[in-house]
Amino acid sequence: MQKILVIVALENELVPDSTWELATAARHLAGDDGSVAALISGRSLSPHATELARRFDQVFVMDHEDLAVPDGDLYADLTAPIVQRETPDLILMAHTNFAMDMVPRLATALDRPLLTDCLALEIAGNDLTATRTMYAGKVHARLQASLAHGGCIATVRPGSYEPADSTDAKGEIVQETFPADLSARRRFVRTVKPEAEDVDISQAGVLVAVGRGIDDGDNMEIIHELANALGAEVACSRPVVDKGWLPKTRQVGTSGVTVRPQVYMTIGISGSFQHMGGVKGGPFVVAINSDPRAPIFSEADVGIVGDLFDIVPVLTEKIKAVSG
Repeated sequence: MQKILVIVALENELVPDSTWELATAARHLAGDDGSVAALISGRSLSPHATELARRFDQVFVMDHEDLAVPDGDLYADLTAPIVQRETPDLILMAHTNFAMDMVPRLATALDRPLLTDCLALEIAGNDLTATRTMYAGKVHARLQASLAHGGCIATVRPGSYEPADSTDAKGEIVQETFPADLSARRRFVRTVKPEAEDVDISQAGVLVAVGRGIDDGDNMEIIHELANALGAEVACSRPVVDKGWLPKTRQVGTSGVTVRPQVYMTIGISGSFQHMGGVKGGPFVVAINSDPRAPIFSEADVGIVGDLFDIVPVLTEKIKAVSG
């Protein structure tokens, strides 16, 4: 029997899908006699708390106007006393940019071991075993931490578990009090949003995504030709945006756009969790990469190992011939 707490971080003022995935993981790990709770912090949280209560036994709500802007430093300071009071055996959080900001501070404050970017978790006795990737995704490692001395914290890569379905259950909602003596050490300046484009890749059914393997912006023409032949939109990984070859609105990933296409073709993309974390809905994935050990092939339904400059033009011509 385990007691598990899931920390929820809103994304664009919504509960992200990764929360429901963590609910699945928590139920599995807690066992039939265990308990699963959620902690959410922010502003105007009543609708979210009700939604969470359909999947969690308890929902701890820290609702305050000072929490309107996510602040990993402040959220960690708010979370630590609740953890010390509730004493969960395991704390789970989705492995996102926000988690990477918040969780190390929380682990330090609680003096708990921290396992990050986990693909799978198992509990046997007082030991937590986590599977995660190493060496740019080329190796899977199994790490172990003890739950016997105060518990453990783990971040889980989005997409690692199937999301839990909503139920008619109504978990207990517990309203927390914002400490009067606590204030943020950071000052929010502004949120910088990319300029809107005429194409919203989050609505595209077919995407052709290009990565650093394209080598140069002058080579982008073959990607656009392939996308046109497929009736697809062009997307990319972060290095392509950093080079200025495509605008930020075309970037897929945890720091870009979340997409749900039916078909997702990657060209010259390694398949890091930051990129694939933005691909949802279980699309049919086609991967073209010259490295046979690239992590993208573990996600792909069809994988082609080879030089994209040889493969893409031939593929484009074949598609044109078939489509007439």
